[in-house]
Amino acid sequence: MSRKPLILRELIEQAVSGSDHPVPAEERDYVLAIRAEPDPRRKLAIYAGAVRRTQQRLAPLFRVIREAVPSEPEVAAVWKEISDRRAANMRTFITDVNTTHALREDLTVEQAADIVWTLNSSDVYLLLTEERGWSPEEFERWLADGWIRLLLH
Repeated sequence: MSRKPLILRELIEQAVSGSDHPVPAEERDYVLAIRAEPDPRRKLAIYAGAVRRTQQRLAPLFRVIREAVPSEPEVAAVWKEISDRRAANMRTFITDVNTTHALREDLTVEQAADIVWTLNSSDVYLLLTEERGWSPEEFERWLADGWIRLLLH
């Protein structure tokens, strides 16, 4: 493996963690706050805030990755690994939200996790903040409201 994917992985981990070293998801402050919060709406709002902060760091890097992927298979492999891990983390998150029994009955945990995974993507963040001119705070409010409306009964 060349150095480029290793450097990219480190940059992604730092952008996601918000620190100069990778922090496992289960140790991040917002994850601990979500797990301690009994209200499912607040859980979603806490996570929407974390997504906004993460995307402010990650989305610019994502633009570079997206441009590199067609000609750099190793970069594509790193991004797929990160994306798959993010999907697994969304299942864990939705399982936690579902402990409150507030998830819509017509949604499976997997479907709800896929909805969260899609809407918290760098693509969606960039579309709204760069293409449509939304502020990061507007994105955060929309994301929390959307998840509440889409996921909870």
